[in-house]
Amino acid sequence: MIEVLLLNYLNNAGLSATVYTEQPKEKPSKFFLIEKTGGIVTEHITESTFAIQSLADSMFEAASMSEEVKTAMSNAIILPEISRVEINSDYNFTDTSTKKYRYQAVFVVTHY
Repeated sequence: MIEVLLLNYLNNAGLSATVYTEQPKEKPSKFFLIEKTGGIVTEHITESTFAIQSLADSMFEAASMSEEVKTAMSNAIILPEISRVEINSDYNFTDTSTKKYRYQAVFVVTHY
């Protein structure tokens, strides 16, 4: 499963915080969330879209974490199951209801 592959890869990529697939019950001061938001298969080629949120106590830290995750995802092509990683967008996605700063980067991953 591509979600598990990327979760394990990112948690071993030397990022400054842990990557989760859902909000942890006890929220650390900073962490990442990864979610598969879509996918398509065209002529036996699978592409999945992932949103990775970087959550932190300051906007600067959330933005810095987003840069970290963009670098790590770009390097994910070293995995044999992944043939391409393309960044779709990267933007401030601060949650005004929780007052938690976050950035979101969206990637399209071509994989086997």
